[in-house]
Amino acid sequence: MTVALMWEAKAAPGRGAELLEWARSRALDPSPERRETLIAPGGRVLVMTWWDAPYDARLPEIPAPADELLARPVHRWRFETAQ
Repeated sequence: MTVALMWEAKAAPGRGAELLEWARSRALDPSPERRETLIAPGGRVLVMTWWDAPYDARLPEIPAPADELLARPVHRWRFETAQ
């Protein structure tokens, strides 16, 4: 089964580039099968990781950055491949 973890954060005003670099620098151990980082207007950063694991598996997740980088708390979602 494939599980996808989504991590999304909105940067504090003027801190979008810093939040993006912070998210890119977070290593996960073990590494996911695939990892993609996306950006959107307003300083939003989305990191998606894909894992070969059961839906409820304990998987490493990107932590929340320091509060001063954020406009609001980090959002997280977990999805599995539809059968």
